[in-house]
Amino acid sequence: MGRVGLSAERLTRAGAELADEVGFEAVTASALARRFGVKVASLYSHVRSSQDLRTRIALFALEEMADRAGEAVAGRSGRDALAALANVYRDYAREHPGRYAAAQLRLDPATAAASAGVRHARLTRAILRGYDLDEPDQTHAVRLLGSVFHGYVSLELGGGFSHSAPDTDTTWARTLDALDALLRNWPAPPPTT
Repeated sequence: MGRVGLSAERLTRAGAELADEVGFEAVTASALARRFGVKVASLYSHVRSSQDLRTRIALFALEEMADRAGEAVAGRSGRDALAALANVYRDYAREHPGRYAAAQLRLDPATAAASAGVRHARLTRAILRGYDLDEPDQTHAVRLLGSVFHGYVSLELGGGFSHSAPDTDTTWARTLDALDALLRNWPAPPPTT
């Protein structure tokens, strides 16, 4: 270990904090080396590159969100579970905007398959079992929820709703009501011809 106690875990955590401060796109090995007051080469015995660091931060963020989501939805069902899961994403993005951005990083298939992203999908599917959706509608619903949660959060973080009424908390609650109603009344597939 280096003179400042560097490790892959410590660099990942510091990179996640840096992402929240300056934005995920600004996180590089050089920026992290400056934070620790070391040369970039000192980091490379712990992380292979800036891209490796960014991937580690993404995996860290996915793990944090999955842990929060698992706790939030435990023992809940229906709209309560849906809202608990949705609020984890929204709250995490507000608290940790850089980490949230990191969690959107496109991972290679092997890394993605071994990541906490799999837990996110399982949690979402567990919630959807309460709505009696079979395949392929369950997969459609997983994609819909992910799109709505991420889209709303991204627009809100970008200031997209800041200049109009009603307030964003009211719109968020109504969005969750609408999703719940849709999931309870999922449309039948169109007839095949």
